[in-house]
Amino acid sequence: MTAANRDLSADSPVKLDEAPRVAGPELAMSPAARSGPRLLLQPDQPGPTLLDGGWWPRTDDPVAELPGLILALDKRHGRIARVMLGTAGWDGSRPRRLRVDGPAGSRVVRLGWFDTMPDGLLTALSARGQRPDLVTVPARASQREALAAMEQAARAGNREHAPALLAAVAAQAGAAAPPGSS
Repeated sequence: MTAANRDLSADSPVKLDEAPRVAGPELAMSPAARSGPRLLLQPDQPGPTLLDGGWWPRTDDPVAELPGLILALDKRHGRIARVMLGTAGWDGSRPRRLRVDGPAGSRVVRLGWFDTMPDGLLTALSARGQRPDLVTVPARASQREALAAMEQAARAGNREHAPALLAAVAAQAGAAAPPGSS
């Protein structure tokens, strides 16, 4: 785990004037990224695994959160062309296309929203045919829960599915909480 793969710094305040602008019925244009994504990726090692790592977005707004993740995944897997997400855990916006501004210029990434996709799973598809699968930790999770889920997802040989991994981490956090701290 390198510092380049891990940005778990304190959240920066969200300004109300940073709301995303929508250009057309299905194209969302994101504001400039506030900081890098809180992302932990598995080291490049051959072998069977279900997840390639974990991501902990700062908010439940996909237009604000996805561009930073997409740019980070570009560096590792090549240009990301499509992202598939479950609808649970995100705000009501469901853009089908997202403009991403990066060092190589602007481009549009297609987004697919699926009610049937497992909770906490995000799948990205690159132009090179690579497919990173990430556990997406809810923005409201504690740092302890988020780190535990991301570290398990990034562990080589991990065989946990995203919903089971998130449920196990939440159960452990609940068991570790002092009485009366709910």
